[in-house]
Amino acid sequence: MILLQKHILLLAFRPRAATSFRHRWLFSASTRFATTSAAVAASAPFAVQDYLVSSYHLTPAQAVKASKLLSHLKCPSKPDAVLAVLSDLGLAHADLAAAAVYDPLLLCCEVHKTLVPRLAELRDLGLSPSQIARLVVADPARVRRATIVSKLQYYVPLLGSFEAFLQALKQNRYLLSSDLENVVKPNVALLRECGVGAYHIAKLWGPAPWLVTTKPERLRAMVGRAEGLGVPRGSGMFRYALLAASFLGEEKLAAKVEFLKKTLRWSEAEAAIAVARHPAVLRNSQDKLLRVSEFLMSEVGLEPEYIAHRPAMLNHSVEARLRPRYYVVKFLKENGLLERDRSYCTAIQVSEKVFLEKYIRPHKNAAPRLAEDYAATLRGEVPARFRLQEPTTGSLTI
Repeated sequence: MILLQKHILLLAFRPRAATSFRHRWLFSASTRFATTSAAVAASAPFAVQDYLVSSYHLTPAQAVKASKLLSHLKCPSKPDAVLAVLSDLGLAHADLAAAAVYDPLLLCCEVHKTLVPRLAELRDLGLSPSQIARLVVADPARVRRATIVSKLQYYVPLLGSFEAFLQALKQNRYLLSSDLENVVKPNVALLRECGVGAYHIAKLWGPAPWLVTTKPERLRAMVGRAEGLGVPRGSGMFRYALLAASFLGEEKLAAKVEFLKKTLRWSEAEAAIAVARHPAVLRNSQDKLLRVSEFLMSEVGLEPEYIAHRPAMLNHSVEARLRPRYYVVKFLKENGLLERDRSYCTAIQVSEKVFLEKYIRPHKNAAPRLAEDYAATLRGEVPARFRLQEPTTGSLTI
C-alpha cells in the first residue's frame, strides 16, 4: 500500500492522461473490497454499529447515532468500497471517523458513479491526495457532488489559495452548499461595487463568514445600514461599517450610537465623526465602552472631543493596554525621559513590539526596572513607583 501511495503522489501533477489510470486503480480497490464484503455477508448477518466501530473507528455512542441512517444496509460492500478509496487517499483513523460522523450517508454512495469520478476531477484540478483528503474531512457531504469542481474553480482564485479556501470552509459550512450563481456571485459583485476587493472579502471571512452566502437581499440591507452610518461606499472604513451592520440591526445600531453620545458626552456631530472614522467601535459591548470611557476621561483626563477624533482608542482593553501604557508614558514624562508633547494616543496605537522598542528598551539604563514594572502592570499589578496621584483634566500632554 505504501508503494502504491508513493506512486499516486508521483502522478499528482501529470496530465489528464493519467486520469484513466486513477479510475482503474480506484475501481479495482473498491471492487476488491466489495467482493470481499459480499463473501463475508454471505456467512454472517451485518451489524452496522459493530461495523462502524471496527472499520471506521467511531465510538459506540457515535456508531449508535450514525447507524440510524444506515439501518437499510444488509452487507458491508458499499461502506467497504468507500473505505478503500478513502484509506488510499491517506485518511487517518480519526479522519475516517470524522467523515462518517459528519455524513453517514457517504458510506452508502455508489463509489463508481460518484466518489471515484469526483476524486479524479479534483486530481485533474491539480489537488494533491493530501489536499483532497483534507477536503473530504472538511465537507464529505459535498465532495462527491458534481458541483464541487465549479465551486472550487470559483472560490480558490477568489480567496487566493486552496489553503485559504479550506480555512474559509471551516468558518462557513454553507460555502459548498450555497447557490453559486444566484447567491454567492451576486453577493461578491455587490461587495466589489462597494469597494471591497477580493483581498478584503477574504479578510471579512473571519469575523463574518456568512456575508457571501447570506441571501442577497439581506446583504443589500446590511450595505444600506452601513451607508446610514455615514460611511460611503469605496472608503477604507466601509468594510468595518459593513461588519458592524452585519452584527446589528438598524434599531440596535441607533441605540449604540445614542449610548456612545451619552457615555462620552458627544454631540451629534462628534458621534458622527467617531463612527465614520472607526465604525468598529459600534461592535464593542456597553460594559467595555463604559470602562474605557471612564478610564480615558477620568484617569487620563482626555476630553470627549479629543476621543471623538481618535475613536480607535475605545477598542483597546483597559487592563491589557490602556492602563499599562499610560503608566509607562506618565512615568517617563514625570522623570524627564520622554518629551512632554509625545502623544499618549500614539503610544497605545502601536504594536506591543514597537512599544517595547520605543518606550521601554531605550530607558533600560536610566530606569532599569521599567520593563519589569510594565510586565507587572500587564498582570494586573501596580508597582509602587507607578502609583499616581489623581490627575487633573489635561494632566497628560496629548
